[in-house]
Amino acid sequence: MWAQSARGTRGLGLVLRGSVQKHPRRDASSAAELKKTPLFDFHRASGGKMVEFAGWSMPVQYTDSHISSHMHTRQHCSLFDVSHMLQTNVHGKDRVKFMESLVVADIAELKDNQGTLSLFTNDKGGIIDDLIVTKTDQTFLYVVSNAGCADKDSAHMKAKLAEFKSAGHDVDLEFLDDALIAVQGPSMSRVLQEGLKDDLTKLTFMFSALTTAFGVPCRITRCGYTGEDGVEISVPSSRVVELTERLLSNPEVKLAGLGARDSLRLEAGLCLYGNDIDETTTPVEGTLVWTIGKRRRQTGDFPGADIIVPQIKNKTQKKRVGLVSTGPPVRPHTPILSTDGKVIGEVTSGCPSPCLKKNVAMGYVDSAFSKNGTQIQVEVRKKAVPATVSKMPFVPTNYYTG
Repeated sequence: MWAQSARGTRGLGLVLRGSVQKHPRRDASSAAELKKTPLFDFHRASGGKMVEFAGWSMPVQYTDSHISSHMHTRQHCSLFDVSHMLQTNVHGKDRVKFMESLVVADIAELKDNQGTLSLFTNDKGGIIDDLIVTKTDQTFLYVVSNAGCADKDSAHMKAKLAEFKSAGHDVDLEFLDDALIAVQGPSMSRVLQEGLKDDLTKLTFMFSALTTAFGVPCRITRCGYTGEDGVEISVPSSRVVELTERLLSNPEVKLAGLGARDSLRLEAGLCLYGNDIDETTTPVEGTLVWTIGKRRRQTGDFPGADIIVPQIKNKTQKKRVGLVSTGPPVRPHTPILSTDGKVIGEVTSGCPSPCLKKNVAMGYVDSAFSKNGTQIQVEVRKKAVPATVSKMPFVPTNYYTG
């Protein structure tokens, strides 16, 4: 049987966790100052083109083109390094109460080893970060949050920790040094099953297990940010190269970088913190109401509840929507216009879709224009280009739910 010990979610609209960096950039002069994951040397030896991303040196792509890597993930499976993300264990008998003082989720109602996507919110209702919280059957909660928000998140949790401890509560934080890799794509289960004694079909979307893969002890969580069936594997840093090499020995698996990661998550309609959600947007404006537990809506005891809860019943002035267009690519900060040329919003993420052969984007518009099928325009290179408000995900998701 699986020794389940990590995280799942209550909904399928996962938010991509990784960075507040809007555009990765190359910067040789500052390369020595960048943080490096345990796979840094492996990336370079494998032909990875390294760029700055959230203060880390990360591969944007390898020898294959961005489109080739994207399509390989959709048709086979790819391996991504996500070791830059912050992994935290929250210990103590008051750990649930502690986390619920910071996030919008109903952690108490989760079953053992079940997790949920949640949000750190501030007193104004803005989103400090998105994270996944798992109520393990052990004496801790397992939390994964964004690399780009690591300093902010850790300081936020530490401040609340000091407050709780001074009030006599039993809670402690443990920041982990483990590596984290993701294997994403339709052939993932066949590839990974070869290295497992446990039956992977019993591990459903966003549930996790402590196990051994190809002889390496690890935590496997069935989740990801591509829209495909996939896993994230938390592994001791000293063993991650070994496990990565073993996975890549199967021709179905190829390395993939930030370029493919971004276009895959956008096709799947998944947000990137710092682009699509931030401290100026509320969960309701970001169409993330499903992350707010029903009990929490009633009790209104999470940060910013006095602003967020009324928004659930009443329309907000702006709303995050999907957009589809043809012609020149739509990029972040592109103005969104009504058909008569009035500015009604702004694009937050956008790229040509390798699967759909047209442009996909997301952004915020005045709520009056948020209905799917609404004809609008986007201003590209000072020209108005026709676009349509579209339901997300743009490409059907393939999460394994059993």
